[in-house]
Amino acid sequence: MARAGLTPERVAVAGAELADEAGLDQVTMARVARRLGVKDASLYTHVRGLEDLRGRIALLAADEKTLRIAEATAGRAGKDALVAYADAWRGYAHEHPGRYTATQVSIRIDPELAAKAPGPRRAVELTYGMLRGYGLAEPDLTDAVRLLRSTFHGFVALEAAGGFAHARSPQQSWVRALDAVHTLLEHWPASREGTT
Repeated sequence: MARAGLTPERVAVAGAELADEAGLDQVTMARVARRLGVKDASLYTHVRGLEDLRGRIALLAADEKTLRIAEATAGRAGKDALVAYADAWRGYAHEHPGRYTATQVSIRIDPELAAKAPGPRRAVELTYGMLRGYGLAEPDLTDAVRLLRSTFHGFVALEAAGGFAHARSPQQSWVRALDAVHTLLEHWPASREGTT
């Protein structure tokens, strides 16, 4: 019999907390069961297995990160929106490293669960909306989204791994990087598609 009060959502939150404390790769069904004070087998009443659990952690994290970005960027445009967006992204990665990792790695997620989760869809809307403020349209929008993700994720991943050992603070470099990204977005190069 399932423990009273145990739900798929509670199991996902317990897994997400463990991921933040120990790393996403350390999340196992056994460790989550111990954290919840139940036997391993009782978790399978709520999640289908480790892959399902990690998918639920990824969706939980995507919802949380997107909400944070939405709140930070509300009513902002241009460089103010870009900086608020980037700072919210980085802040979430610092505060929830395991959850953040779940949003950046390939995890097979149940399509039915994914279809119900607002976070990933809202993240796309927010990102594209911010970039349209720079006058970008497809295919440049997709290219700019990939540039932002590469820049933000690359920075926070290197920072988390201790990759910035120089005397200059990472915060100073972050501010300058955002200045540079803003300038690039304002002066986005013309597409070379169709040229040889």
